[in-house]
Amino acid sequence: MIIFIKINMFSVDYRIFKNPYVFIACGFGLGAIRPAPGTWGTLLAFPIHYGLVLVLSTQQLIGVWVVIFLMGIKLCELAGKSLGQSDHSAVVIDEIVAFGLILAIIPSGLYWHALAFIVFRLFDIFKPLGIDYLDKNLKGGFGVMLDDIAAGVYTLGVMQILVVFAAMLGME
Repeated sequence: MIIFIKINMFSVDYRIFKNPYVFIACGFGLGAIRPAPGTWGTLLAFPIHYGLVLVLSTQQLIGVWVVIFLMGIKLCELAGKSLGQSDHSAVVIDEIVAFGLILAIIPSGLYWHALAFIVFRLFDIFKPLGIDYLDKNLKGGFGVMLDDIAAGVYTLGVMQILVVFAAMLGME
């Protein structure tokens, strides 16, 4: 069941929709969806990627995601101040950017993209292999963005292993 929290002028949702910077940091409002706002935010990377890939080369696409990452640092700081929490669960630009970078780098195709989505969400949710350390110890916008980039790097590692394995089996 998807839950939208009732909005009043003191609620988090009111602040998300009132401030344009917070609105963008919260994935254009997707971060207000419960449960699993990070999953909803990650899903937003799909239409953004599929729209951009039509007009940009892979290098340009990666460049766009890097620029959005840098903007995301500031957006996360502003959203954290507005929402009263450094890494509020409604802030999902970190998931959007990290997964957008993954989509730009891995092979195209629905199976690869769906598999990468699952792997990324697992790394982002469970935060193994030092991701938890980054999440707890790096504060501010950079810290918010970096733990998801780390989850993305691990996802890319897993995907590379799977791509090589699929190639060895002739399943490209």
